[in-house]
Amino acid sequence: MAASDETVRPAKISKPDLGGKIFDRPDVVEQTHADGHMTQTATSLVSSDGSFSSGMYRSRKTRIEVTQPYGVDEFMYFLEGGVTLTSSDGTELVINAGDAVTVPREWTGVFETDGYTKIWVIYSPRD
Repeated sequence: MAASDETVRPAKISKPDLGGKIFDRPDVVEQTHADGHMTQTATSLVSSDGSFSSGMYRSRKTRIEVTQPYGVDEFMYFLEGGVTLTSSDGTELVINAGDAVTVPREWTGVFETDGYTKIWVIYSPRD
């Protein structure tokens, strides 16, 4: 069947998924990063052109210096934990569980957390 003949369906993140069950799926990507912190990514949707995606993400404690532009526009809604975003001009923004933030692709600064779980939506146009 050609891709254009496939049925396109909405993507759902259920209440049990929001509680963490989504990370039990076999397609979850688990990574240990250079600084030793671990993450899990569950993708719920990738658009047909690859420029839009969504899902859930869980991270342990880390501090990341973003010295090059972030590279994508990302909306994040925090279910657990939180982050402190310190922009390159020194402005600090604290995001806790129940808060949301959108990080523009041009952003640089420091991303610091003791750990969190979030819903994410990314837009990254194909230039």
